[in-house]
Amino acid sequence: MTISFTVEEINLMCVFEGKDRTGMTADIKNVIPHIQDRDMVELAEQVIGKLEAMSDEEFAGVALEAAE
Repeated sequence: MTISFTVEEINLMCVFEGKDRTGMTADIKNVIPHIQDRDMVELAEQVIGKLEAMSDEEFAGVALEAAE
């Protein structure tokens, strides 16, 4: 199963770039309590769900390039 990410999800992940999959997941979980925008919380939760569903090998193949 191939997991794909939206542009918005990739942009969020770029904030935590340099982390491995589990590190990125943990960091995103740690910031959720500090996010006041409900849409951003929902986006972060979607990213966490996808990261937890994929393998480290799949994560290594994700191109983390922010869209402008």
